[in-house]
Amino acid sequence: MNSTCIIVTGASRGIGAAIASRLAQAGRQVACLSRSGAMPALSGLGEEATARLLPMACDVTQPGAMQAVLAEIAARGHEIAGLVNNAGVHLDAPSATASLDHYNEVMGTNATSVLLGCQAIHPYLAARKSGLIVNLGSFFEKLGVKRNLAYCASKAAVGAMTRCLAVEWAGDGIRVLDVAPGYIHTDLNHEAMTQGPLRAYLDKRIPSRQPGTADDVARLIAGLYTLDIPFLTGETIYIDGAQSVAH
Repeated sequence: MNSTCIIVTGASRGIGAAIASRLAQAGRQVACLSRSGAMPALSGLGEEATARLLPMACDVTQPGAMQAVLAEIAARGHEIAGLVNNAGVHLDAPSATASLDHYNEVMGTNATSVLLGCQAIHPYLAARKSGLIVNLGSFFEKLGVKRNLAYCASKAAVGAMTRCLAVEWAGDGIRVLDVAPGYIHTDLNHEAMTQGPLRAYLDKRIPSRQPGTADDVARLIAGLYTLDIPFLTGETIYIDGAQSVAH
């Protein structure tokens, strides 16, 4: 098994916890970053894989926070080989009256933190001339969604940063990808995904009539690290059940 360490932000629950689980099952050490520093909320993960999870507290929106955590991970003797920028927030507001604080919170958590994380890990990956950064975007980046101006803009920024960094850092042996999910069923949105107007909407819009799962996203990302395809970089990979292309 590969003992290199992958950093996953927002890893205490939801999609982040699922990503950490899949990477640990694939034999990776996984630094599970969250504001609380809690162990990811997982069930059924074996003792051996669980031992590979390293829960650590980190507010990824704060300048310098990622540098400090990465330095601690390296000091513990772990070889840092990749980053999954998963931490994010989804807040909505009417565009005509949304406050600047609302916009800044969404952009700071979803986009600026991605830049800070990528900048922090760059020296480690450049030194080993190898590494993969996976940023979590959203299929909302290419849609016009009412009350979601800040969220859509933040996820479009993730895609743009992914492309720019992939081009600029290719000479350092660093690949950068954007994984953009559609509607994903997690423990955090269970009620909305299973009943009410959103459930009815998804029945009409997703060809399979079912949202994805956190494990769908996690399996894709773990697969990207396992397959290690050198020529695959700079792309946005949509995982939305074909919703965004369905007529």
